[in-house]
Amino acid sequence: MKSPSQKLTALALCAAATLLALPAHAGKDVDAIKKRGELNCGVNTGLPGFSAADSQGKWSGMDVDVCRSVAAALLGNADKVRYVPLTAQQRFTALQSGEIDLLARNTTWTLTRDASLGLTFTGVNFYDGQGFMVPKKLKVNSAKQLKGATVCVQSGTTTELNLTDYSRANNLGLKPVVFEKLEAALAAYASGRCQAYTTDASGLASSRAKDMAVPDDHVILPELISKEPLGPAVRRGDDDFAAIVRWVGFALIEAEEYGITQANVDQLKSSSTNPSVMRILGMGNEDTGKLLGLDKEWAYRAIKAVGNYGEQFERHVGPKTPIQLPRGVNNLWTKGGVLYAPPIR
Repeated sequence: MKSPSQKLTALALCAAATLLALPAHAGKDVDAIKKRGELNCGVNTGLPGFSAADSQGKWSGMDVDVCRSVAAALLGNADKVRYVPLTAQQRFTALQSGEIDLLARNTTWTLTRDASLGLTFTGVNFYDGQGFMVPKKLKVNSAKQLKGATVCVQSGTTTELNLTDYSRANNLGLKPVVFEKLEAALAAYASGRCQAYTTDASGLASSRAKDMAVPDDHVILPELISKEPLGPAVRRGDDDFAAIVRWVGFALIEAEEYGITQANVDQLKSSSTNPSVMRILGMGNEDTGKLLGLDKEWAYRAIKAVGNYGEQFERHVGPKTPIQLPRGVNNLWTKGGVLYAPPIR
């Protein structure tokens, strides 16, 4: 005969097993996306490496891959995305109003945004920091030499606030010249209206490659004056959708850690005996998809559609692209970076 404590333990294990066997109930946003058959994704109006459309209207970049991977996991097709180009000022209203389901637009995760805008950040897909670009002819090699300089900056961003803080902390007397649109800020800098241009370092590299007539005539100064963890966000109120977006991102990091790529994902799915790889790809008896309201192949489809995190980085912003960014802190924790995904199990 079992003791009372043994009975309680057995009941607890039975309850836990029952919960694990139940599918997650989809929230209202997940239901709406499935019914529509398309993910409405808010992206930048044009930032090469992160989200930009080519002459055929095809979008690509790190943020675009966030949209595509979520669509692959949730809808079974990475192409089921409607891209909504948004300025910095438009992005949060678009999410709050329901115009978009997912915001993947190089947006910094801050306490104020997290706590007061009715949204939920689901993770970080790029660790960045704010820097400065100046014309090489100025012969400036440090931001500390910009005393009294005019600086072009986009409004409605953490960039504008950081610039003010940095100027005050270092007694530089910087003079912000503020523009609503990125294109206007860049045009003003390119025309010589400002002595410097400031935004996230990745944005500087992207704009130097794309928007400057002679990229080598411009220098990105070495100082990073802020932490800018960029990541996707969803509207608050549907924890199920937030969990899907969060775990799709984790799955792409885990895929890199375990060597799962676009090229070998099918071969590994049919032959791998590594328990971690099997769990990620939905093999064996464990069904992590059921806990997210998805099927077993949710992560497999995301990896197949966009590749693992490292593949995306190299394809869109890595050293062999016009952006030419080093992997740096955006490397895996096992290789000296800060990318660390909770285990899929």
